[in-house]
Amino acid sequence: MSASLKRTPLAETHVAAGARMVDFGGWDMPLAYGSQLEEHHAVRRDAGMFDVSHMLNVDISGPDSAAYLRRLVANDVDRLTVPGKALYTCMLNPQGGIIDDLIVYFFSVEQWRAVVNAGTADKDIAWMQRVAAAGKFDVTIAARRDLAMVAVQGPNARAKVWAARPAWLAATESLAPFVAAPVDDDTLVARTGYTGEDGFEIVLPATQVTALWNDLAAQGVRPCGLGARDTLRLEAGMNLYGQDMDELTQPDQAGLTWTVSLKDPARRFVGREALEQFAAPCGFVGLKLQDRGVMRAHMPVYTSLGQGEITSGTMSPTLGVSIALARVPLGVQAGQTVEVDIRGKRVPALVCKLPFVRHGKAVEHP
Repeated sequence: MSASLKRTPLAETHVAAGARMVDFGGWDMPLAYGSQLEEHHAVRRDAGMFDVSHMLNVDISGPDSAAYLRRLVANDVDRLTVPGKALYTCMLNPQGGIIDDLIVYFFSVEQWRAVVNAGTADKDIAWMQRVAAAGKFDVTIAARRDLAMVAVQGPNARAKVWAARPAWLAATESLAPFVAAPVDDDTLVARTGYTGEDGFEIVLPATQVTALWNDLAAQGVRPCGLGARDTLRLEAGMNLYGQDMDELTQPDQAGLTWTVSLKDPARRFVGREALEQFAAPCGFVGLKLQDRGVMRAHMPVYTSLGQGEITSGTMSPTLGVSIALARVPLGVQAGQTVEVDIRGKRVPALVCKLPFVRHGKAVEHP
């Protein structure tokens, strides 16, 4: 391990369990503990857990918090009125490019939380402070590196969390998707995730995370690494920052139009002018390979309307065929056949609506 890599509070636990550790956005993270395939299936069929403590929780507080977030992010936080409710959104630069995708939680008019990606956390904080200063917003932006985060995902995930922490049942049993509830001091349980399965993302003090991890393992929750996390999120049609989108990508170009709210003309969020002025030059679709082979990022895609490119591709453990996310010319429709260049050979692929898998079951495509 490079001495420069950051480590989560669970790093020693991963190493002791025999995990293969890799550099992920400057963090020393587990790729797999054994069979990546078995970890993937555990989440689809039972319950698996991921150390996501590399992601950063950022508390936003103060009298101008709501006005500040209306300026900072592309989705409209005014939709959040119930404590614990969350929304997914993008934080854009003035050109409409995606600085990061994040989840924003509402607790009160003066108390919010954003959860940002690990590899972008430092630039995110710098940008958030810059927007606050430019708008003279009275807000405090606090990076919570004292917190850890565990995602427990799968059809049996919630039941196994309650078996490990029975005291949390009352506060979390009735949680709707994309809602969080406090269960202890500085502990938050949210019904969110990055796998297409039900489950919880649990934020808690870093000093308590090893005990939680071990207690979940004792209930049969399988430790899972970044490899399974990637195949799961791709089956669920979910983007990965830095792979499917970046600062040169507008939301429309990454299938994220639904995360942008233009309803209120008075809400001039950063990047709005660019989005209104420049139409996206391409679309974002799913691909399912119709022959043998594995699609990977940057492979060319040939369509009747011109050339596109794969942004993420893999072999789907659930479907048994290769799947991909791709940027293609506008007008390419689900149900059409395109060709993917795999090592010099053009292989047919079916254009699909996303996701490929929902709640453990294949989504039927034309």
